[in-house]
Amino acid sequence: MPIFSFPDDAAWNEERRAVEFGIEVGEYKGRVFVSRTVFQALIPAPTPETCLGAYHLEREQFERAAERKIERRALSPDANIDLTLSDLRTAK
Repeated sequence: MPIFSFPDDAAWNEERRAVEFGIEVGEYKGRVFVSRTVFQALIPAPTPETCLGAYHLEREQFERAAERKIERRALSPDANIDLTLSDLRTAK
């Protein structure tokens, strides 16, 4: 079973309007993106600050969702990960 590592580097990515954090497994080093639209289903009127706060409160759930996407080899075309609300619900 792969051993995943998550650097403590979560930040708001204004260009993608998403919380972005790193993931590493073996030689792979990628980025995980959770868009503001995903957070809209989780918190009212999400701002970059409240999205980051929600990420930190539920960090383990976001990390599990990212792990599952890698295990399913469900990477985006740029070899990164875009989490959806469905991904988060199945990670609970």
